[in-house]
Amino acid sequence: MQARLAHPRMSPRGAARGEPAADPFSEHRRPRHELRFSVLGTSFRFESDSLALLALVRRAYQGLPSHRLAPLASARVTLRVLPAPTPHEPPGLQALGAPGVFAALSEGAALAALSPPARSALVAVPPALLRHPYEVRYELIEFAVYMLAARTRGLMPLHGACIGRAGEGILLLGDSGAGKSTLALASLLERLEFVAEDSVLVEPHGLRATGVANFLHLRPDALRFVQDARLRTRLSAAPRIRRRSGIEKLEIDLRRPLFRLAPAPLRLRALVFLTANRRRARQPLLQPITRARSASGLARTQRYAAGHRGWRAFSERLQRLPAFELARPRHPQEAAQTLARLCAGSW
Repeated sequence: MQARLAHPRMSPRGAARGEPAADPFSEHRRPRHELRFSVLGTSFRFESDSLALLALVRRAYQGLPSHRLAPLASARVTLRVLPAPTPHEPPGLQALGAPGVFAALSEGAALAALSPPARSALVAVPPALLRHPYEVRYELIEFAVYMLAARTRGLMPLHGACIGRAGEGILLLGDSGAGKSTLALASLLERLEFVAEDSVLVEPHGLRATGVANFLHLRPDALRFVQDARLRTRLSAAPRIRRRSGIEKLEIDLRRPLFRLAPAPLRLRALVFLTANRRRARQPLLQPITRARSASGLARTQRYAAGHRGWRAFSERLQRLPAFELARPRHPQEAAQTLARLCAGSW
């Protein structure tokens, strides 16, 4: 039973006012259902009474390669649907918890709370929000899993994409709108292995990259670059989602035989910075850059990661990798073929 904060004491819904609840945070009640998935180098157990929330977990993580990072780690995510607010009353507070996580929130609100030391997360969803499954999955469940894996494993969260081949990867970096997603699709069509398109987690010392390779979020107009008409039709039938910015994108599920998902974390071997500059006549599409320019690009594109402890040493390791700038080609497939040659070591 969920608890409600009365004034001033906690009491469960339906209990006499002023009578304290025996388990106000529901921390001793075991959810009826569970799922287990290995994600981001971590073995996650998802617990919930809600089959609807667990269906969103399956949508996010079923069928993904199991990336392993040593040492083996585990974590728990508790998912709950909150009671509906009482009509015609001011919002009360609902007390709830999971192993090592305690919270109180206004009725009708959503919550994603993490406790990295306890390797535990709590996601709470008001009933009305279940009408928006993409937001629940992407903004709450996937956020909690990504952040919990990053904090418990000490991984560095990077804004970028990662593709590669034969266990070695290339980190694609650039400002929002630089074309990382379009280039990721072109790279997939070149049969390169895929790790992630937007958020990559990297081991600080080994520089192995992992991510969640479930979906590719692509502007519909980017499909004009797909030459195969039948494939273009199939991809255009993907569900459409709308970002908070108002931008509409296709959510293309990558868990199909057409695409290659990296079966294990990829060891980073090169950095490629995408630029908005069009390729000039006789100009190489891919040009090596200096370490100083690589450092400047990392500082510009990784403002969130730069605030993490250990960023300076991590950034210096990245700067030792070969770094390149990739001009914007007439067709993204040309860039993908160039990256394939870089992966093969023929650059």
